[in-house]
Formats: sequence, structure tokens, C-alpha cells
Amino acid sequence: MRIRTIGDVAVSAVGLGAMPLSIERRPDEQRAVATVHAALDAGITLIDTADSYHWHAGETGHNELLIARALARYGGDTSHVLVATKGGRGRPGDGSWTVNAAPGHLRRAAEASVKRLGVEALGLYQLHKPDPAVPWAESVGTLRELIDAGTIRAAGISNVTAEQIREAHTILGNGLVSVQNQYSPAVRDSEAELRLSTRLGLAFLPWSPLGGISASSLDGTRGPTSAGTAFHRVAAAHGVSPQQVVLAWLLARSPAVIPVPGASRPASVRDSAKAAELELSEAEQSLLDDPRSAARPDRP
Repeated sequence: MRIRTIGDVAVSAVGLGAMPLSIERRPDEQRAVATVHAALDAGITLIDTADSYHWHAGETGHNELLIARALARYGGDTSHVLVATKGGRGRPGDGSWTVNAAPGHLRRAAEASVKRLGVEALGLYQLHKPDPAVPWAESVGTLRELIDAGTIRAAGISNVTAEQIREAHTILGNGLVSVQNQYSPAVRDSEAELRLSTRLGLAFLPWSPLGGISASSLDGTRGPTSAGTAFHRVAAAHGVSPQQVVLAWLLARSPAVIPVPGASRPASVRDSAKAAELELSEAEQSLLDDPRSAARPDRP
């Protein structure tokens, strides 16, 4: 597995998005653990989770606890695995998502995540989403306090604008190491944030990276999901899955990009891991760079 860096930590070029293991239509624990183990076997050393990745009310931290159990049951060394978690969102249990990035809540959430993951400090703690009810500087300043207190080693921010990245970078300095925004073949609104992250030396972790090829529980079903896009045609030429082509395309967009595709089956995560070795030609990359590449021929 090729590697990339988040701050001063080397991680696999493709990570595992663990959300599908805990939300609606989640697999049983045996398959969920097998999926995490398949990721580790494939060389994946970055696992993305959050305290809000759960299904029912009262399950806060379900995914973090699951990841902790899966790592504990793995037969090999997991000391090099970076578990990146997030705080600042909630799920009441009715399918909706809430936001709370108040300083007190973030401090309590980070401390609870430390306990659930069974670590001395969180390797990467990401503010899940800006809270319109809380000044951005206050939320980000709490991340600074958590670093200074040794609760977290590094901070990330998610669902942010370029302006918010700049302000967070001013407050956190080298403590800010990553940005996680939605970015995929069908959703490319974060081009400016990707460019800025690259310039600042921040890892860019696109969430829902397969949008336009498969659906995400967070972004609904917009965008084509069946065969016929340029990604499918390139995949056929290489004899690989369209998902592999999407991830290879993302990796080629910038050395800062580390996609974290979700998976709920061992076969899916094994397929995603192979994308790190897939080389696209300049012509293929140029074709896929076109925003229309995710559209089926029968769509405008």
C-alpha cells in the first residue's frame, strides 16, 4: 500500500470510512469486524469514525466502540493504525443529524472518545461541522485547548469553507493537519478548499468519495448510480471496478488527497485498497477531470 501523510503521521493512501458499519442497514458485528480486519490485511492504516456514527438514540459512540473491539481482536500489530474520529454532531435516532460545536460539548465529546477508543490521546480529532450558533474561533480554539491538554495529538476540520480553513490555520498552526469535505465525481464544490489544503500542507480527506458512482447515507441519491459514465468506461478498459477508478482519480488530483470510502463488507474494502496501485494515463485523467464525466450519456 502506498502511503501519504497527515501531519507527521504516515498512513495508507486509501483509508476506511467506518460509518456504514454502525448506521442504518448496518451489518452484524461479525461482518463488521471482518470488514475492519480485511482493511488491515490490505494495508489500510487510516480508519475514519465519529461519535455520531450510530443508528438508534442512546448509541453515541457505537462506531468508536466497534472499531476498538475490532482492533483488539486483530491478530497482528495495530500500533501504526491511525483512528481519526470526529465530534460536534449528533443523531437523535430519527435519521436526522444535529450540530453542537460549543466548547464544553467538544471537550466532553473528545474525552469520551478517548475512553471509548481506549487510547491515551486521540491521534486525529476532527470538528465534524461548523455550528452556526457558536463563533468559529471558539470551536477551533477548543481544539487548540485539547491539543495543549494532551487529549488530542492533532486536529482536523470538516465541512468547511476556504475562509474557515484559513482562520483555523491561524489559530491552530501546525496543530491543524486535515480537512474533510465532500468531494467526488458528482460533487466538486470543494475545489477551492482542496487547492488551499494542498498549499497549506493539510491532508484532504474527501467524504462520500464515490458520489456519482454509489450513494451515500448523508448525501442522498443525487447523481447517477448505474453504469455508463466515463468512470465506468475507464474501469472496463482496466478490468477493474468503477469505484477503483474513482479513488485512483481522486489520488491523482493532489498529493494531499486521502480518500476514506465507506465499506460494510470485506470484499468492498479490499477492492478500494487496490485503487492505491491503479495508474491512470494522462488522457484518462483529463477525461475524468471533466465535471461531465460522472454523467450518463442519456443525461444532459
